[in-house]
Amino acid sequence: MSEWENGMRAGQIAGARWRKATASDAVNDCVEVARLSENEFAVRNSRYPEGPALIYTRREWEAFVDGASKGEFSDMPV
Repeated sequence: MSEWENGMRAGQIAGARWRKATASDAVNDCVEVARLSENEFAVRNSRYPEGPALIYTRREWEAFVDGASKGEFSDMPV
């Protein structure tokens, strides 16, 4: 069982090293990610760093990154 759960406050994830894309703007409007363990990743909204985090398994994260790199979400409105 994981020590992390979806929706927990990102500030409660001790030792997380959050990474932000270099394309983020000066107001910190960006999604940040952190590797929690070999098999778990967290995502948070940089505008609310203490807000909720979504926790993903390694397989879920790999599937998302693969789809994003293939442009599978390019039709999403910006």
